[in-house]
Amino acid sequence: MIDGLRSVCASAGLANDSSEYKIITEAFLYKFLNDKFLHELRKLDAFADVSNLEQAYADVDEAERELLLLELADGTAYLRPEYLISHLFNRKDTQGFADTFDNALKGIADDNLDVFSVQTGQGQPIRLFNGVSRFIVEEGKRDNFCAQLVTKLAAFSFERAFAQKYDFFAAVFEYLIDNYNKDSGTYGEYFTPHSIAAIIARILVPDGVRDVTVYDPAAGTGTLVLAAAHRIGEGNCTIYTQDRSQKANEFMRLNLILNNLVHSLPHVVHDDTLENPRHLSPNGTSIRQFDYIVSNPPFKADFSDTRDKLAGSAYRKRFWAGVPNITSKPEKMEIYLMFLQHIVASMKPNGHAAMVVPTGFLTAKGKIPLAIRTRMVDEGMLRGVVSMPSNIFANTGTNVSIIFLDASKKHDRALLMDASKLGEKRKADGKNQRTYLSYEEIERIVDAFNAAEEQDDFSVLASYDDIAAKKYSLSAGQYFEVKIDYVDLTPEEFDAKLSEHTASLQEMFAEGERLQQSILDQLGTLRFNDKGSAEEASHE
Repeated sequence: MIDGLRSVCASAGLANDSSEYKIITEAFLYKFLNDKFLHELRKLDAFADVSNLEQAYADVDEAERELLLLELADGTAYLRPEYLISHLFNRKDTQGFADTFDNALKGIADDNLDVFSVQTGQGQPIRLFNGVSRFIVEEGKRDNFCAQLVTKLAAFSFERAFAQKYDFFAAVFEYLIDNYNKDSGTYGEYFTPHSIAAIIARILVPDGVRDVTVYDPAAGTGTLVLAAAHRIGEGNCTIYTQDRSQKANEFMRLNLILNNLVHSLPHVVHDDTLENPRHLSPNGTSIRQFDYIVSNPPFKADFSDTRDKLAGSAYRKRFWAGVPNITSKPEKMEIYLMFLQHIVASMKPNGHAAMVVPTGFLTAKGKIPLAIRTRMVDEGMLRGVVSMPSNIFANTGTNVSIIFLDASKKHDRALLMDASKLGEKRKADGKNQRTYLSYEEIERIVDAFNAAEEQDDFSVLASYDDIAAKKYSLSAGQYFEVKIDYVDLTPEEFDAKLSEHTASLQEMFAEGERLQQSILDQLGTLRFNDKGSAEEASHE
């Protein structure tokens, strides 16, 4: 179905156009909500045995319909009979169909505004749908374009997919947005592979967690918070996110709806987290603190416009380690250092956090990264670090590591893991290489970390005292034990081995001398020939 929607856009000349993702995601989400509504409707006694569900639903009078809708499962969108895809499909050949299609989308958005909207920083709701025909410049082609879209939607059914869980919809979502997450340099557009998100969730979240909050201050498309929520149980947690990218927030909303986390939609906010954190404590005087925080923040971005403001006294408590200076290339400003400080400040006293950082942070000597690492260690919250293989993320060649914090107890040592040699490199999109971890490698990382198990040249338990002595370096390689293999020999065996090696060395030296003499002889012959040729030329 996704490929079919893309082909319709391509035929209209919108392939890779900025509007393409809006058209495809609105159409995809409309189809999902339509099929989910009918799926839940069929569970009701009033429609259990009907052969034509859409017609039976249309035949119910409006007052009775409202009573029936109260019985639907939470998180189910309400669709009027005239907004159903089957109704639109039967009218796709009528004049003005583009308006009919758009009005259905807008009507669904209006009817479900209180449940399916996300918010701007000022608390204004962002509508679910805005219509798609406006993206076709030639008005005469809009009817046909919308007719082709609804034809693709009508030919598919989500019915069998509703029995599936997170892993299924995570794969679908990753495929859906694959073409729209390649602008990795922009704020909040980073995309975390599902496999990495699963590793983070399985290490971060213990079994049996209930009634907790999960937060991502640079949520992007929501891969990390969704993986954590699935690990906890969708009904056992509430998700809070913020991101200043409009596109990222639209994808975030879609991801939450697909994964049965509609109750978290009111906590998805479109705004700049650093300048205007919108998730505040009940009294509104400080930022809210959370049970679990996961984040893959942008590593470098230009925040020169707000830099001086963020360095002011009003922000000093949150950005306690300092604010990076503006450089000759502002787009290279290390914005991730700001997010790390925000994350530490956003942890509950017994909270947990996992954050993706450039591996260079683990040993960086700058004042700000050193201060951040020092606080993690000195306050006993550093649980461990996993350094990942290069190119594990599809859109950045930067080597990355994952830092795990646990404030629920005081730690005195951390597990440092070097997983950089794992994985298989393959071409991800025909040209760029990406590293893929096997199932066994993922299990090895998760099991070794959760068991705090030391493995030669892979993982080591480093005491906080040793970490402090090494200037708070979190690079596993600096703590691996250098092992020397010893072999027990008798004096007679030792003498025999020594004689063998001595004879071998003498033979190699003799061969070297023979080669050296051979080279000198050849050089002498070349000089004689060159001299003779010169004398002969002079005589002539």
